[in-house]
Amino acid sequence: MLRLEKRPSPSVFWERMTPVLAVVLTMLAGGLMFAALGKDPLVAIRTIFWDPLFGEFAWYLRGQLLVKAGPLILIALGLSLGFRAGIWNIGAEGQYIMGAICGAAVGLAAFPTESRLIFPVMVVAGALGGWAWAMIPAILKTRFNTNEILVSLMLVYVAQTILAMASTGFLKNPEGMGFPGSRNFSSYPAAANPELIAGSGLHWGGVTALAAVVAAYVLLKRHILGFQIEVAGQAPRAARFAGVIPERLVVLCMGIAGALAGLAGLFEVTGPAGQISIDFNVGYGFTAIIVAFLGRLNPLGILLAGFLMALTYIGGEMASTNLGLPSAAIQAFQGMLLFFLLACDVLTNFRIRLTQGGHA
Repeated sequence: MLRLEKRPSPSVFWERMTPVLAVVLTMLAGGLMFAALGKDPLVAIRTIFWDPLFGEFAWYLRGQLLVKAGPLILIALGLSLGFRAGIWNIGAEGQYIMGAICGAAVGLAAFPTESRLIFPVMVVAGALGGWAWAMIPAILKTRFNTNEILVSLMLVYVAQTILAMASTGFLKNPEGMGFPGSRNFSSYPAAANPELIAGSGLHWGGVTALAAVVAAYVLLKRHILGFQIEVAGQAPRAARFAGVIPERLVVLCMGIAGALAGLAGLFEVTGPAGQISIDFNVGYGFTAIIVAFLGRLNPLGILLAGFLMALTYIGGEMASTNLGLPSAAIQAFQGMLLFFLLACDVLTNFRIRLTQGGHA
């Protein structure tokens, strides 16, 4: 029989190298998967990781990295605070959707008014929409001790239903000839989120993501709340003696995560996506979980991990188009990254022991 035995002193070197090792193992396992699908694994890996940066259309695709990385970084930063404190918000996808819906609804309600105040008000509405959706599992946990993992995850499917209702009902474009979807924000300048520098891919979502990285770093390293989050995650009983009130921490961490996810949804719907549609959500909320752990729940690590995951999105789309790889294979490839990261973490902190008859 095999059992895991905790290492008395895990290697600091391997703890730091785990993300790099996970990426390498993902490339190897992904290459085997691509070969099984009848594709050249080297060409597939090159298409995903090399071509977007140095290929024929790299001048354009590099700008798209910011477009894809922005929402991933924003959502992952919010999730990382809760994960550090032992609060497992798995429903960021739903918070992302509700932020987009609430922000878009405010902008569309003001159509065709032209005012500089419309977009800032939409940003606030988006943040509040994500925050309010995150408060449901937070309040249920603090009041009735429900499991935040299950509640937040189930609310994702509720949010997807509301998204479908918005696309075909209360936010549907009255001039859309019966097609589902809201008005396109690109034709409504007061509510649009265009590129700040032409060809760079940088819009207000990217600026906010970079600002959030700095704010999260300062919070964790220089603020008492960062200390409370660390203590609550590592030693819950000690946290109580230190004056940490777990219920308040749950509400605060879930609220921050929901607000950041809502902002990501708002910036996406007013920018790259352009409108509320049935297929608006593309899984950023779930992928951000991988980004958070790949970045070691550290703001600077999350910044780098966000760009790496954005690279797999862009490269994956290229591989699907140019090589005929199914989108499910690309999603599996991204999932491998989390699998190998967790596996390497386990082996860094535990050793495998062979036992006989239940005895070491």
